[in-house]
Amino acid sequence: MTATHITHWIAGQPWRGDAPRHGDVYDPATGRITGQVDLAGPEVVDEAVAAARTAFQEWRHASVAKRTTVLFAFRELLNARREELAAVIVAEHGKVHSDALGEIARGLEVVEYACGIPQLVKGGYTEQASTGVDVYSIRQPLGPVAVISPFNFPAMVPMWFFPIAIAAGNTVVVKPSEKDPSAANFLAALWREAGLPDGVFNVVHGDKPAVDRLLEHPDIKAVSFVGSTPVARYVYETGTRHGKRVQALGGAKNHMLVLPDADLDLAADAAVNAGFGAAGERCMAVSVLVAVDPVGDRLVERIGRRIAGLTVGPGSAPGSEMGPLVTGAHRDKVTAYLDSGVTDGAALAVDGRKHPIEGEAAGFWLGPTLFDHVRPGMSVYDDEIFGPVLSVVRVASYDEGLALINANPYGNGAAVFTNDGGAARRFQHEVEVGMVGINVPIPVPVAYYSFGGWKSSLFGDAHAYGEEGVKFFTRGKAVTARWLDPSHGGINLGFPTNS
Repeated sequence: MTATHITHWIAGQPWRGDAPRHGDVYDPATGRITGQVDLAGPEVVDEAVAAARTAFQEWRHASVAKRTTVLFAFRELLNARREELAAVIVAEHGKVHSDALGEIARGLEVVEYACGIPQLVKGGYTEQASTGVDVYSIRQPLGPVAVISPFNFPAMVPMWFFPIAIAAGNTVVVKPSEKDPSAANFLAALWREAGLPDGVFNVVHGDKPAVDRLLEHPDIKAVSFVGSTPVARYVYETGTRHGKRVQALGGAKNHMLVLPDADLDLAADAAVNAGFGAAGERCMAVSVLVAVDPVGDRLVERIGRRIAGLTVGPGSAPGSEMGPLVTGAHRDKVTAYLDSGVTDGAALAVDGRKHPIEGEAAGFWLGPTLFDHVRPGMSVYDDEIFGPVLSVVRVASYDEGLALINANPYGNGAAVFTNDGGAARRFQHEVEVGMVGINVPIPVPVAYYSFGGWKSSLFGDAHAYGEEGVKFFTRGKAVTARWLDPSHGGINLGFPTNS
């Protein structure tokens, strides 16, 4: 089987240069190399940024009506071809087909939100602020912006950012993960078909040299990043040092607090769904279940029973519920936690290495894993594992559980499962995270709210998409005006139109 060649997308077409470095792209379900991706050095990044800078001179002046027309066309194309894009995601990431479709659907929500850009950038107006003086506000685009996205959501995460950036009049350079790069190119081709001018949306593939050049390039005005906390901190510090706006979303250790009055079957279902969906490779995955005893034993039993019935196999197989991990190296890193957890004193209630796999042995497999009697200080608790490993921590009370969650250095999301409205309201008020679920295990906000955590889960002041996303990709300007003489525009009896 010949490996597919994957290259950059610059100024409305695939790049035609000769890359000095390449990276292998795998099918995680088989372990075989299926593609080779060109890796950009600083020169290719400069070429993409130059295309974005040139396109910005025209796109920033395009009417809001024109931008909205392109956004709607892109939305229709993406919706019509979502099955094709899902197949691309499954082939390179490994997640099951239904999960890939779900990823696209959540990204589409942001596209649809961005279609309302005329309302989102509408300013205020004060007539006669002083005698003969009016004051009003406007929001304008920044210029070329960069989106650096992770491997776990190759379509959704970029769509958290670029629809709003483009709708607001910016141009974009996307640097996707080199592990699953093809989704970004698929989206680039859809933009061209939708009528987006060349250079408004560009894709450069690469690793650290490409990232570093984007962070230091003087023409990049803002950077949006999603990834691990150490890299998020680096992106934030480097980008801001070079005078850029930066929103850098980092890692997570999301907790799910289960109170004694909760529906334990509902809680067990939620823990399995949120802990093992996409093989745990989600920044909003539940990785710690905090059981307020006496429900711990019953929860562990219920979760173990559900794990035993999960079908682990290729993402393209209709019956698969969980696919492989994205690379062999990542699988090996996650698997190492099973040994370290036991060494630290946790009880390995379900060993994912023993789970039956309905796929080729060379795939990057690890079955769902459950640890019990986990405590802070253990590596399985302290580290963001980013794999199908769920840890159960036992606590004696709500207060102890809340204190445990709030002491964690991450603050992305947390959930509480209870039938007590007062306890739920207290939890949403007291928990120190950016996103809260009440009987909802993965509380990712809808597109007209904003996504983002607290503490070491976010560097910068702006959350992703929603109102905060619009403000991040625009800057405000206040205008004070006095007009001494009225003007006359001439006669035109035609019906007024937007253009």
